[in-house]
Amino acid sequence: MNHIPSIKDIDVKGKKALVRADLNVPMAHGKISDHTRINRVLPTIRELMKRGAKVIILSHFGRPDGVYDPSFSLAPITDALAKALGVDVKFGVDCVGHAAEEAVANLKAGEAILLENLRFHAGEEENSADFADQLATLGDIYVNDAFSCSHRAHASIVGLAERLPSVAGFLLQEELENLENLLSHPKKPYAGIVGGSKISSKLELLDALVNSVDLLAIGGGMANTFLAAKKFNIGTSSYEKNLLATAEKILKKAEKNGCEILLPSDVVVAADLDYSPECEVVAAEKIPADKMALDIGPETVKAITEKLRGCKTVIWNGPLGAFEYPPFDVGTISVARAIAGLTKASGLVSVAGGGDVLAAIAKAGLSNQFTYVSTAGGAFLEWLEGKELPGITALHQQNLKQAKA
Repeated sequence: MNHIPSIKDIDVKGKKALVRADLNVPMAHGKISDHTRINRVLPTIRELMKRGAKVIILSHFGRPDGVYDPSFSLAPITDALAKALGVDVKFGVDCVGHAAEEAVANLKAGEAILLENLRFHAGEEENSADFADQLATLGDIYVNDAFSCSHRAHASIVGLAERLPSVAGFLLQEELENLENLLSHPKKPYAGIVGGSKISSKLELLDALVNSVDLLAIGGGMANTFLAAKKFNIGTSSYEKNLLATAEKILKKAEKNGCEILLPSDVVVAADLDYSPECEVVAAEKIPADKMALDIGPETVKAITEKLRGCKTVIWNGPLGAFEYPPFDVGTISVARAIAGLTKASGLVSVAGGGDVLAAIAKAGLSNQFTYVSTAGGAFLEWLEGKELPGITALHQQNLKQAKA
């Protein structure tokens, strides 16, 4: 956080504050299924409104690929945001151009407006100079409160930080400070739990973790590739055939580094997600030829729990089964309960990050029972991998320039 002032450090009265938030919330049947990302950005918005700023909120939602698509409109999020804040929040039908300029011009000090989805414009993901210029004309100061998006070199993340006086919002500040304090020098023994569907999306994370953790528990669809690499019969389970050799290398590297790998010893299987009433628990090496693994089993949950009893720090990214489809959420929720219990009972430092894990922990009602739950997925992973985050770098550079000016 060096060289990055917060909103507490600047005068915002009467100024137009462009707040980059992450309101890319999960939806189910047209309704928000998890309000965590909305709730976590509220302190920044409230502080700015209280101090008389004109608050202009920017966010993306989904992947509309640079074209207007009403199914990806932020309009429905406006009502949820207003309800959470307890005040009216206006909505702008575009984030640039005449409509946005007019909406912002009509905004009074202490009021807030949410502008339409940034990703309706291709310039957002392209980090187009022209698009960033258009956004910058709407504000006097820039507030990055979207750590979860700061691994992306997009116009609203990097471009705005380069064009306006820039500060960190409370959530971004909180995310960085917690990750740095808890994980820069983690207490040992140090455990990692990684789930999700594919090794390919988390190769660099796995490679980084086997260099740093003492225990690595692997679940979700990616565990199938490791089981297949160990010559287990995995039935019709989804796995990455082209990464079997990579899985073997990770296992060998972990052994060389003294990192214990914990793979599922039992799994919950079914013919597919639509046949959950017919699911059963089987040993990981005895998956029937016509069935697929869709969750970790009770023995695996027990093994993970027992191993964590001897640990002082655990990080978790990715669900351990198809948690969106009950009853295949049992493994993920059971591990979440175990971690929450150990955090309270033995002082285990527990840090979780990623949208799916965030939703699973919230679903279990445990969000306040971990040491820290990050709203970030990709940014959380890249931070753990030791990568530079473009959004954070841009804030650093802009504030170094301001300090020299």
